Amino acid sequence: MAQPNDVELRSTLTCATCGHEMDETMSSGACIVRYDCPSCGAILKPLAGDCCVFCSYGTVPCPPIQQAALERNQGFMDRSRS
Repeated sequence: MAQPNDVELRSTLTCATCGHEMDETMSSGACIVRYDCPSCGAILKPLAGDCCVFCSYGTVPCPPIQQAALERNQGFMDRSRS
């Protein structure tokens, strides 16, 4: 099983309106569904199909999505060793 320290908690959000980039620390257990751009005041919300603003506008997806991907990959690795 994936370890919590395999999850990246830093991501750079890019505002879809003005292009301003913000380095942010993500919560390890919650998705952020609203982010106010400090540069232009635009309200970022997840795009259709994404759970949060980090999945839509960040350089790294949110921790719950990272964890799910790690667990899927770990399951694949376990099956390939059989």
